[in-house]
Amino acid sequence: MSDTKNWDIFFYETFEEEEQELRRYLNARIKAGFTKQTIQESGHARPPASFISIRTQSLLPEAWGRQLKAILSRSTGYNHLLAYRNQTQTTAELGYLPLYCNRAVAEQALTLWMNLLRKLPRQIEQFRQFNRDGLSGYECAAKNLLVVGVGNIGHEVVRIGRGMDMQVQGVDIVKRFDDVEYVDIDSGIKEADVIVCAMNLTPQNRGYFNYQVLKKAKPGVIFINIARGELSPAVDLLRLIEEGHLGGLALDVFDEESALAVHLRNGEPARHPAVIATLKLADKPNVIFTPHNAFNTIEATRRKSEQSARQVEQMMETGGFIWPIPEK
Repeated sequence: MSDTKNWDIFFYETFEEEEQELRRYLNARIKAGFTKQTIQESGHARPPASFISIRTQSLLPEAWGRQLKAILSRSTGYNHLLAYRNQTQTTAELGYLPLYCNRAVAEQALTLWMNLLRKLPRQIEQFRQFNRDGLSGYECAAKNLLVVGVGNIGHEVVRIGRGMDMQVQGVDIVKRFDDVEYVDIDSGIKEADVIVCAMNLTPQNRGYFNYQVLKKAKPGVIFINIARGELSPAVDLLRLIEEGHLGGLALDVFDEESALAVHLRNGEPARHPAVIATLKLADKPNVIFTPHNAFNTIEATRRKSEQSARQVEQMMETGGFIWPIPEK
């Protein structure tokens, strides 16, 4: 892989199945380069193309803002692109994929809270002794589910929770859906048995699920984050787990995720307090971590690749995206 080829577009952070699907959907005339690495892992000193595509772990160099014509983030979130535009004043067109993985991510949330309610990691561990001691779990029916952030993904979580006969409430500043019972965070969190974070990340809500907020929940509450890691500080989560206030914790996204991923992939020393706290949490029996993989179903990967190809072709033909990021 070279950074001197005449690519029309260069894709960072592509896992094997995704690259296969992207090649299938992209027009054959488009010259595309691929790497599984992030920008920082690639060591590229300059953009390999004037049009690049990333996910959420790549750190966009400030100097690239003057060299790029377009950036496509293959993600439902776009705060990283908005921050980059504000930081660099880049005139590059910025696009994202708001629709491809709503069901996939919502089902991952369900998978995680059910694993914690039924103590599945301990069940698997104790199979070798065929020991049932300490394995009594809980059913979903009649439990209180609080979904914080009721956008496209959050609404799918609400629907799934109802399908499991849970009592579901939602928290959001924008009340988009008529079929959701909305509450404020202070009243909702006090009654919740399971809390799912499905919020968009903004400068205003960074660190939203901190120690003080989650301490308002009743002891034994289960907390799930399938949105953005910056919303739930790892140091605070570690404290809540060690105090026994959280009954279970499951994350698919992580505080300082880029640094965590580099540490785990490349063995670089863990120095950031958030990374150190995350590694400590990973050893707890009531904690489940997955590698930012909630989007990754066969169906969603196909939708993602097809929608990415549409975005790329629209940009190359018209100079604009089908789904540009919002102005603010």
